Amino acid sequence: MPGSDKATEIRPRPMQPSSIDPTLLRSFCAVAETGSFTRAAQGVHLTQSTVSQQIRRLEEQMGCTLLDRSGRHVECTLEGERLLAYAQRILALMDEAVEQLAGATEAVLRIGVPEDFAGHALMPALGALARSQPQLRLELTSGLSQAIWQQLQAGELDLAIVKQRSGSTPGMARWPEPLAWIDSARHPCHGMDPLPLVVFPQGGLYRSEMTHALDAAGRRWRLAYVSASLASLEAAVEQGLGISLLPRRLVGPGHRLLDGMAGFAPVPDVEVALHVRAPLSAPGRRLAERLSEVCEALLSPAAGEA
Repeated sequence: MPGSDKATEIRPRPMQPSSIDPTLLRSFCAVAETGSFTRAAQGVHLTQSTVSQQIRRLEEQMGCTLLDRSGRHVECTLEGERLLAYAQRILALMDEAVEQLAGATEAVLRIGVPEDFAGHALMPALGALARSQPQLRLELTSGLSQAIWQQLQAGELDLAIVKQRSGSTPGMARWPEPLAWIDSARHPCHGMDPLPLVVFPQGGLYRSEMTHALDAAGRRWRLAYVSASLASLEAAVEQGLGISLLPRRLVGPGHRLLDGMAGFAPVPDVEVALHVRAPLSAPGRRLAERLSEVCEALLSPAAGEA
């Protein structure tokens, strides 16, 4: 009070939050990368309501809406995309610091990929990561996308590249994969009745697309060759065992495209999607970024024109 000998008490001015709880960032990244509050909650081992509360708290702190919840899948707003890039870097650095200080002797990353990605497309990226992280152990599984997806959902994989129908779960990133009917250039089979087919085993995405299209066109068909190996399917078509429906980027000089021919209607593109099981370790995030770069180089329209 004025005139009082007592020293005037100075109250500190309320401060705005100068930092963000990494728990909130981790839940935000999990939702953004999986496109689902349910899957994100499973990944960070929290209830869905807790994750929703954490996202609301983060949005209040940031003063903006970070996630668009109006569609079938949850997607980042423009502000959310900006925050996501920073959040992923922050969490990666935190995880790396913890791993280094903890003196971890070995980290394990479990990866699932389709058979046509398991060879030269991915090996340089995986080899470079393994050389730069001697304590890292990579476990690579190759197979049909349906089985890979089931393993990811069961928690048996940390990252997965899968083939899926367009408009399915968005994942961390996705790219179109145009398909094409192919026949042998030297030993054509397209005029045979019933039509011999070269296919993946039951559950293969291309196989179901192929048989549905032929049934719709009224074409009779039979299974001539079944294999889980993409290389053997390509060779079987080239040698005249039958026709197949495969990614257009894999058509070789021994193949003939059947585009535009009667009975071989165009089939909608499928998607290649990169899915991650949150939360990922720092090496896992680095690998996810590298896999995304590899898929972009392999599947982008510009790559197909090169």
